[in-house]
Amino acid sequence: MAQQEPTPDAADETDRPAPGCCSVGHQLPERAVAADVDTLAALGNDTRYETLRLIADAEHAVCVCELEPALGVSQSAVSQALSRLFGAGLVDRRKEGRWRYYTATPRAERILGVLDETRGGEHD
Repeated sequence: MAQQEPTPDAADETDRPAPGCCSVGHQLPERAVAADVDTLAALGNDTRYETLRLIADAEHAVCVCELEPALGVSQSAVSQALSRLFGAGLVDRRKEGRWRYYTATPRAERILGVLDETRGGEHD
């Protein structure tokens, strides 16, 4: 009978170092990691990212009615994007009558600034 080759999963497990032998790690609590992943996921969609860029670059609070034509998507898509950005703490909103106005949070401004700095001048 022929000897079977180990499966890739079995080979991977034998190549891993034993627990406790490595000195890598981080100090972030699990809750902070989850919040960071949520923030990055909120930016991981063209409509949401462009929405945040438009809001951050505006000199005043931005209404949904201004975003819809600029993005070329439906009001529903804009509303969903804004809801996700708000939930991730990237935009603040205030209501005036039946309209909501959005501004970028300081954290969003810093994240966008870091992205600009690390882009390497490709798209100034």
